[in-house]
Amino acid sequence: MEGYGGFITLILMFAVLYFILIRPQQKRQKEMNQMHSNLKKGDKIVTIGGLHAIIDAIDEDTIVLRAGDGSKLTYDRRAVREVVSES
Repeated sequence: MEGYGGFITLILMFAVLYFILIRPQQKRQKEMNQMHSNLKKGDKIVTIGGLHAIIDAIDEDTIVLRAGDGSKLTYDRRAVREVVSES
């Protein structure tokens, strides 16, 4: 019976780490992948560098953004941090 105390403690620590660290990170990653796959022309976005722009064209791995002064920039699709809502 004494040998099981350390084993149970180890399992409890792993369970706590899973629910506090691993599971939320997996959920955020899944949401980010879904957001990247739902990008479409005309979406207002913010890149990881802080650039606010509108998607002008979209490809499998790249997007062309139209910035405030009308310039067009090509970015990797994964550089999008968030889609800005219209409201």
